[in-house]
Amino acid sequence: MSRARLFVENFLIYGLGTMAAKVVPLVMLPIVTRLMPDASFFGYSDLSNTLVSLMQPVAVMGMYDAMFRMYFDDDSDGFRLRVCSSALFFVVGVSAVITLCILLISDPVARLFFGGAEFINLAIVSAATIFVSASGQIIQAPTRMMNQRSVYIVINLGTAVLSYAISVPLLLFGEYLMALPVAAFIAAASSLLIFAAINRRRFSFGAFDFSILKTMVAIGIPLMPSFLFYWVFSSTGRLVIVSALGAGAAGVYAVAAKIGQISQLIYNAFAQGWQYFAFSTMGDDDQVKLNSRVFEYLGVVSLLGTALVIAAMDPVYSLLFSEEYAGGIVCVPYLFLAPLLLMLYQVAVNQLIVVKRTWPSLIMLALGAAACFFLQVELVPLIGIEGAAIGTVAGYLVTTAASIVVLTLMGLMAVRRRLWAVFAAFSVYFLLWRFFFFGNTVALFALFMSLAFSSVFLYRKEASEIGRRFFRKRVN
Repeated sequence: MSRARLFVENFLIYGLGTMAAKVVPLVMLPIVTRLMPDASFFGYSDLSNTLVSLMQPVAVMGMYDAMFRMYFDDDSDGFRLRVCSSALFFVVGVSAVITLCILLISDPVARLFFGGAEFINLAIVSAATIFVSASGQIIQAPTRMMNQRSVYIVINLGTAVLSYAISVPLLLFGEYLMALPVAAFIAAASSLLIFAAINRRRFSFGAFDFSILKTMVAIGIPLMPSFLFYWVFSSTGRLVIVSALGAGAAGVYAVAAKIGQISQLIYNAFAQGWQYFAFSTMGDDDQVKLNSRVFEYLGVVSLLGTALVIAAMDPVYSLLFSEEYAGGIVCVPYLFLAPLLLMLYQVAVNQLIVVKRTWPSLIMLALGAAACFFLQVELVPLIGIEGAAIGTVAGYLVTTAASIVVLTLMGLMAVRRRLWAVFAAFSVYFLLWRFFFFGNTVALFALFMSLAFSSVFLYRKEASEIGRRFFRKRVN
């Protein structure tokens, strides 16, 4: 199979599958918000997810990426069994310790994250979710590493449906605070059990190998703080909003984030398909050029996709949500672009995993996280929830820019100037939207078409090649 076909197949198949699973929460979002008395309940549920997303990477400690990398070092079944088993038992042990610690201090955790001891049940459910989610991430990994796409997609779609089959009845019975967190725990536990049954032959107590674990720890530990920095990007804004503006504003922001992160569908599709492609082609002679071209093309698509969302979002957002959530629309473009910048960063920084030198990623992410946190603390009290969105996207921009500079200096990236021309044009479009044409759908669509045609002109050679291939397939 050609490399282009391998990448496109994985991207599209995982894209459709991931989209199906992620569309479920998006479709249910207007329903869930209307079943809740006010936005604060959605805000508390989102804070529970914030706690889980903080501690789950600590429990995994980079083992998912490390085992993925080690899996392709040797194609013997015995070696791969030792890799998977060593990673699982390490993560189960660490996640059990973390969960127990949260349970023992659930009262102060409830006060810190949710604002009061009356939310202790939220802290307990969140702790249980951390354990099953972290363990499940490793248990489902062999399905991904063997590229069993249909199995992975069907199970994740099923658990997404299950989550809302549980949460909606709970909301109807008035369990506004606990409905979404409890449903998330049950869905994660169900996924863990199903993948455990499927991949049971990929793990064994007797296959634990300390020498392999040491290598994976050396790869994974520098990656673990990276996920904590990701948490800063995605979650500190919520905590700053709760502190400065209250849980209601956090709920409005959370809904805007859910809509804005429709791009998370693209990112998740990419992430699921990218790892297999990246590590299976890492030995190719032109690997640096290949990786750089993927970065460049995805960059153009990401900017055009964000521009299209800006043009189309106003009537759609107004249709889906009540007036209580209307103030969140200004955050959507920032939060739509953020996961796409994360996707670009991970394309670039994957080069460090290939050469087993992951520590520079910590510096890149630290710079971005510092910018994110500083801007959010300064801007949220001044301009409201838009300040949190600005901080988030600014953090990702700093991190991605740093990765390009560092990897170019290391000879691991070579991005052409055409991408920077598209980025400059997009920046002008973004500023025109925010300061002159906010809510003007007709004008924004006209500007979008100009941006799109300019981008196609810059990449006319690639566009022509795609057109020729498509025409040949239609003729044949």
